[in-house]
Amino acid sequence: MAPWVERNLKQANWVLALLPLGLTIYFASLLPAVLEGAPLRHSVDWVPTLGVRLSFYLDGLSLLFALLICGIGTFIVIYSGGYLKGHPDLGRFYLIILLFMASMLGLVLADHFVTLFVMWELTSLTSYLLIGFNHREFRSRRAALQALLVTAGGGLALLAGLILLSGMAGTPYLSELPALQQHPLYLSALVLVLLGAFTKSAQFPFHFWLPNAMEAPTPVSAYLHSATMVKAGVYLLARLQPSLGSSEVWSSVLMAFGLVTLLTGATLTFRHTDLKRLLAYSTVAALGALVFAIGLVPLTSYYGAVGFATFLLAHSLYKGGLFMAAGAVDHEAGTRDIHQLSGLFRVMPITGVAVGLAALSLAGLPPVLGFIGKEVLYMASLQAAPAWMVGLAVLGFAVGATLATLLVVPFFRGQPPEGVHEGSPSLWLGPLVLAGLGLLVGLFPGLYNPLADAVASAVKGKAVEYHLKLWPGFNLALLLSLLTVLLGLGLYFLYPRLWAWMATDPLPGPENAYNALLRGLMRLAVGLARLLQNGSLRAYLVWTFAGLVGLVGLALLPKGLAWPQGAAPLKPALGLLVGLMLLGALAALRLRSHLGMVVVVGIVGAGVALLFLLQNAPDLAITQFLVETLTAILIALVLLQIPRLGRVPPGRPLDKLVALAFGGLITLLMLHMLGQPIAPHLSRFFAEKSLPEGFGQNIVNVILVDFRGLDTFGEIAVVGLAGLGVYALLRRRKEEH
Repeated sequence: MAPWVERNLKQANWVLALLPLGLTIYFASLLPAVLEGAPLRHSVDWVPTLGVRLSFYLDGLSLLFALLICGIGTFIVIYSGGYLKGHPDLGRFYLIILLFMASMLGLVLADHFVTLFVMWELTSLTSYLLIGFNHREFRSRRAALQALLVTAGGGLALLAGLILLSGMAGTPYLSELPALQQHPLYLSALVLVLLGAFTKSAQFPFHFWLPNAMEAPTPVSAYLHSATMVKAGVYLLARLQPSLGSSEVWSSVLMAFGLVTLLTGATLTFRHTDLKRLLAYSTVAALGALVFAIGLVPLTSYYGAVGFATFLLAHSLYKGGLFMAAGAVDHEAGTRDIHQLSGLFRVMPITGVAVGLAALSLAGLPPVLGFIGKEVLYMASLQAAPAWMVGLAVLGFAVGATLATLLVVPFFRGQPPEGVHEGSPSLWLGPLVLAGLGLLVGLFPGLYNPLADAVASAVKGKAVEYHLKLWPGFNLALLLSLLTVLLGLGLYFLYPRLWAWMATDPLPGPENAYNALLRGLMRLAVGLARLLQNGSLRAYLVWTFAGLVGLVGLALLPKGLAWPQGAAPLKPALGLLVGLMLLGALAALRLRSHLGMVVVVGIVGAGVALLFLLQNAPDLAITQFLVETLTAILIALVLLQIPRLGRVPPGRPLDKLVALAFGGLITLLMLHMLGQPIAPHLSRFFAEKSLPEGFGQNIVNVILVDFRGLDTFGEIAVVGLAGLGVYALLRRRKEEH
């Protein structure tokens, strides 16, 4: 109904926002039940014959995601109305963004593997439509296709992994998965699941699609980076941690890839001056930090799980607010380049306050939630990670402080541009509320503490209790936070030189490999099309028969050849008839006249009819005679209408080889079938039922007309359609002359 609402109501964004707002209130009402430690379940039949149910499961982890999806989604819908005001496709945008919201909500609530996978793929499809919303622009279409190919490719791997997990655990439900670390197929399932999660959450080396997705409108970018899509892989890893975690390979792989992704996103930040690009690479870095935290969960008492829960919320709040603020600046100032922005706080004070609060959380400074989340992650790292990993993590987080400074400085330094003013409430409400929530929870972490414990318990797989606090006291984690800020400020002053150095030449990376793979696939497709779809009927027949020989031959070879037992001796009349048929086939190979070949092939078919007659099957013989006669007449009529037909060219060696192979395969198949034991129950069934139920003494006729009447009708329809096609060709030829 969203397009209809948009067409008929002036403030459609505020009306449509009531849907996610109502869902937010609904899920918030479930907080007491979930915090008591009793997950909620709901299930309905979907495909009962396959045992597939639409099954949903709500615990602390899924509840946090549901609140983020619906809560931030409320402000995204409101923001979209202001940002895309007057856009001719705004109704379509509302439709897709709400479908995307529903898909993501279904994903985080799904309990059955099939439900999870369907929702997983729906998020890929709807995000493709959102990223390519400006479909008239090539860059948007390319970015959308890239995101779809990468995430859908990972989705196929995930499907295989989920099938393996279901078989290993003996259950299709996520909530019932036992610990599977000792299973022989554990490593195979883990690799497949990680491929799905890493592609979705833009982990190295699949990180390149996420910054390119910035071609989407800013509301999409804000939603994609804060509460949806890219968090899907992180959610899946967190959900499967109790089942697949507690192994050395799990922690090692997640910590390694998470840290590499964190550093990759941090490093590539220095190549850009566009606000959305800067924020996109900081999202890559944050996703790496979240995966790194999940890898720490089995190695720590509770710091890893609590750090994950806290940093997840902090990142969602400040990243959603910053993206919407960047879009508001672009909407009012007409640019997102930080080198061209200055003095914005004087003309956009509300947006400036929101950016300042969100930037504090991004930098990890008190008194906001981002500081608490970073502190707990540092404590987890100090407890379980090697010293060199801790040092690299500090360096990665330091770039967050650098980026926060880059975002804040244009608001307070220099003179404001002319004509710029604060946007409508729909543009600044979301950033202000999300940034304010980060400040509120930072000042009073006890508000979030119960839900954080519930999330951490779901990720850890057992009850976790931790007291979040703004001031942790003087400890090593606090010193690391101070070092992070100092490094961030140092990198800020080096930013102009680093940008000038890194932005000059393109860097080799995984995206180049993706582009090369895509070009190779296109060349392969073109080559195969030229080879297989070249317009030659002879080539089509050769490939068809060769494929049948290969596939059927491979299936038949392991079975061996079962020669028929007790075959009757060949009668002289049958032998003479078979010999005449062989002579006719050889004559067809030698003739160069099309009509002569039709006549000779018809004689071979008539010989088959005589074989039926000699084997006491007169009805089949009559049918065969009719088919052969009609076929010969139809082909002859068509050939007579074709001018300059010429003579039949001699067969090529490849044609002869394929023909011999196909004929030999059919012979072997017939011998194999004749050598199989006959199951008499079907013969008895037809013999017993033909007269009393089919009212016919000719069993074959009753089978064709009654027991297989629909099949026979289909064959008649095919012959009739073929006749109509021939008639149409003849009519067209006549009209052309």
